[in-house]
Order: sequence, then C-alpha cells, then structure tokens
Amino acid sequence: MDIKDLKTLIKMVTDTDITEFEMENADEKIVIKRGKETEFVQVAAPQQYLAQPMMAAPQMAAPAAAPAAAAPAVAAPATAKGETITSPIVGTFYRAPSPESPSYVEVGTVVEKGQILCIVEAMKLMNEIEAEFRCKIIEICHENAQPVEYGNALFIVERL
Repeated sequence: MDIKDLKTLIKMVTDTDITEFEMENADEKIVIKRGKETEFVQVAAPQQYLAQPMMAAPQMAAPAAAPAAAAPAVAAPATAKGETITSPIVGTFYRAPSPESPSYVEVGTVVEKGQILCIVEAMKLMNEIEAEFRCKIIEICHENAQPVEYGNALFIVERL
C-alpha cells in the first residue's frame, strides 16, 4: 500500500466515529485504532508489525532524508494575503530541525525555490517541506510541534 492510500485511510478514521479499522491481504496487514489517549497505525508484512503513535511529539533527532513517497507541499489558490503552502501529509509540524536549532524561516524571510521551510514528521519519518518557488513568508500558520492534517495551511507566502 502506498502512502497516499494510507493517508486516505487515516483521514477516513479521524473524520468519522470509527474507532478501529483493519484490512489484510496477502502482502500486508493494516490496523488503525483510535482511542481517547492513543491513535496509532499498524502496517505489517505477513509476520512483521510496526506500530506508531500518531499524536505524540517525540524528541527530535537530526532529520532523515525525506522519503520519495512524500509529496512536496503545493501552493493552494491565492488568498487575499497571498498564496498558501499546505501540508502534503498528516503529521507533526516542526519549524526547526531540532529543539535547540533556529527555525528554518521566520515571518519576512525571503526563501528560494527548493529551500526547506519546515519539517512534518509522520510515523517517525522527518519530511522536509521545501519551497516550490521563490517567495516571502507572510504568515506561519502553526506553532512548533503542533499536529497538522493533509491540506492544512502551513504558510501564507507572497510569490516573488
């Protein structure tokens, strides 16, 4: 199962009253459970299990390379203030590579195409979100270590 399908399943569970979802085929088994305090996903090969808390904000280590399966952030339609850069995945928003490091960008920062704007951590993978075009940061829409959903606004930018 690819990451896009997994994101769709997670969104389905979080948007409804479903508390448990299980799917199994010859190659993998997926279990998504929701509870008051825990929310996790298990994706497994026939005899291998992987469980990941979805809402925990773990201590950050140096960011890993962004996986090829994670789509880059895309600019949403222009708003009155500027264009919106949205989250390509469900995860935890981080403004810096580690708690003691400075933020990648601040309001007013001019960034070049390909420059890292933030990290969205999903299932212990640190996904670097890069600028798709040269722009100026007008607004940062989330606080550090805040959960984000697919399509949530991360930044409002002015295209340069």
